[in-house]
Amino acid sequence: MPDPRPILRPVGGRATLRLLLLAAALGASGAHALQAATGVPPTSVLLDTLSVEGDGVGLTRAAPIGLNLRTPDRGASRLGLTPLETPGSLDIIAGETVRLRGQDTIADAVTQNGTGITTIASPGNGNGAFTSRGFAGPNSIQQLYDGTRMYVGANTVTFPFDTWNVERIEVLRGPASVLYGDGAIGGVINVVPKKPTFTPINVVRAGLGTDGIARLALDSGGPIGDAVAYRLNISGNRAGGWIDPVGDFRNLAVSGAILLQATPDLAFTVSHDLGYQEPARYWGTPLVNGRIPDAIRFNNYNVRDAKITWADNWTQLKTEWTPTADITVRNTAYRLQSRRHWLDVEQYAFNRGTGRIDRSDYLEIYHQQEQVGNRFDAAFRGSLFGFRNEFLAGFDVNHIDFRHTNNFYFDQTTSVPPTNYDPGLFPVNGRARPAYATQTDQASVFAEDRLILTERLSLLTGVRYDAPTLQRENLVTGDRFEKSFQGLGYRFGLVFNPTPDTALYAQYATATDPVNSLITLSQSLAGFRLATGEQVEVGAKGVFLEGKGEWTLAGYRIVKDNLISNVPGQLSVATQVGRQSSLGVEAALSFQVTPLWRVDANFALLRAQYDAFDQTVNGAVVSYAGRQPIDVPERVANAWINYAFARDWEARVGFQYVGTVYSDFGNLARRPAYGLVNLGLDHQVTPASRLSLRVFNLFDKVYAISGNAVDGVGTNWLLGRPRSVELAFTTAF
Repeated sequence: MPDPRPILRPVGGRATLRLLLLAAALGASGAHALQAATGVPPTSVLLDTLSVEGDGVGLTRAAPIGLNLRTPDRGASRLGLTPLETPGSLDIIAGETVRLRGQDTIADAVTQNGTGITTIASPGNGNGAFTSRGFAGPNSIQQLYDGTRMYVGANTVTFPFDTWNVERIEVLRGPASVLYGDGAIGGVINVVPKKPTFTPINVVRAGLGTDGIARLALDSGGPIGDAVAYRLNISGNRAGGWIDPVGDFRNLAVSGAILLQATPDLAFTVSHDLGYQEPARYWGTPLVNGRIPDAIRFNNYNVRDAKITWADNWTQLKTEWTPTADITVRNTAYRLQSRRHWLDVEQYAFNRGTGRIDRSDYLEIYHQQEQVGNRFDAAFRGSLFGFRNEFLAGFDVNHIDFRHTNNFYFDQTTSVPPTNYDPGLFPVNGRARPAYATQTDQASVFAEDRLILTERLSLLTGVRYDAPTLQRENLVTGDRFEKSFQGLGYRFGLVFNPTPDTALYAQYATATDPVNSLITLSQSLAGFRLATGEQVEVGAKGVFLEGKGEWTLAGYRIVKDNLISNVPGQLSVATQVGRQSSLGVEAALSFQVTPLWRVDANFALLRAQYDAFDQTVNGAVVSYAGRQPIDVPERVANAWINYAFARDWEARVGFQYVGTVYSDFGNLARRPAYGLVNLGLDHQVTPASRLSLRVFNLFDKVYAISGNAVDGVGTNWLLGRPRSVELAFTTAF
């Protein structure tokens, strides 16, 4: 795998300059010319960008495809280590890679590129439900935007959702509470947006596809004088949808940032991100005798006037000061706001006795959430006990106001025939009323240290302590209660580098998960204990053939105690499981096989189970020990094969496999494994423009992303996207 840094070091000389200018003008064929002249293989027909540094010119790859093991990041360590220096499993997914593969949502980008990650998210619950290493949901896989965490209300994460403004996505697998607090036993997904740049950038993309899909996006950036730079990304998407009725969707994402380089050592960045969504009002398709009949595959049993709207606003002020080469001070002040509204029917089940579809959970819900906070850290490079050392310490404080309006008092069930039905309207007497309000104050302190014992051996340690306090008021009765928690996470990791391009590592880490969604904690759950977990992981990573290939291999065991799980078929009822564990192995490979062929692949194999879980069912105690946890697949794999078959042309095929999962504790409601095939074809029309064709789910596989069950019987599946085609044109100016 070529280093994502400049693939040609800046050099002087007019001959070199002419060669590089010619290669850039030729597009993909220019990349092949460079390969012949320099031995550096092309990885994509995507237009490369020319950069000038001093008296030299370098060709930098706009799309660092691969595992990026030499790329510094702060996803797995706030010290900015590369994956080769980190004792843990980390995927760094380049934003341009995501866009080249036609992945327009964060969920698609993470699950089709990350190792062992799957999604169980529905259109109505945002993109906040992932599975990783045997654990599922936003309480176990935490999500960040540009390093900032938005506390999850009612298990719903609605931002970010669009990949147009993404610089990269960092996926840290395994416990990460030492970095980001509770809710990260399974891992962390950090979406990093594009940053202001002093190099002028102007890119436009337009796309059309089946089911009425239309996309339009703009990326603009550049200098405003000598000390100020900006970045602006706007993207909008809409479609009629593949399911009827109310399967259409539309959304708008705006991301803007301004950088002030006040002095060479001091920089300020202010940014604002807006997300507005009206997703498809689709919650699943009912099973008929355990299967989805073709006659109802594209039917939606929601009401005709169903509504879902989400509006998110994120404002951040970042300050970075480097008074010396060995000291870096960073501060981020932020305000996050979310407004959400649901009005729909969310549960559907086939009634064998009547032959009709029973509909329940007529819900209207409003969320009003505001989070204001500040994160500070300072990093120091020096020596400790005569060894080189890097140390960082900081704190994170925030205040969250959350208000929940709902109609949970309302109970209604209707039924419609499977076909030729009138979806009806939402009942006027079932509208929402104020239910409860919470105020949460959270404070944490954290520290991290890297001790370089020898040129080949380093020790990484870290600790974080969280102390959130919740106050909740029932807006109907006036009742109040207060609950405080304390969470401690820490890790120890060793990294040994037999060669500069190879790393062996071992890590022990602990983590905590909140009791349900912390800021929406109910009094009935207040007596539950925090879930705690620990992981032991060993692994190896490496770069070979002068950067043409990269690989990772990891084995781990995670044990989680006192986890909280929703009871299938009773979405408002939770239970505390005694113990759950997972034992697994993961591997990834990125290899430029020849100048024309490239392979990127990963897989995850695990054994996940409830170790101690007893529940009373119909008056009898039932043990689920040894059962596979709900929504957790034990086999996951991805592969992408690229072939630059002609001048300015490149084809790619992607494979995704997700193993069998279950919708109930007893493993009776089975959801089958599935495999998907996606295709891509790119043509570099001019040096500044590209035409892209995408085919999703080539063989039109019927598959379930998630599902519900009652008494061990599956009631409905949330189906994935059927076969669809999109054509996009991207141009720079």
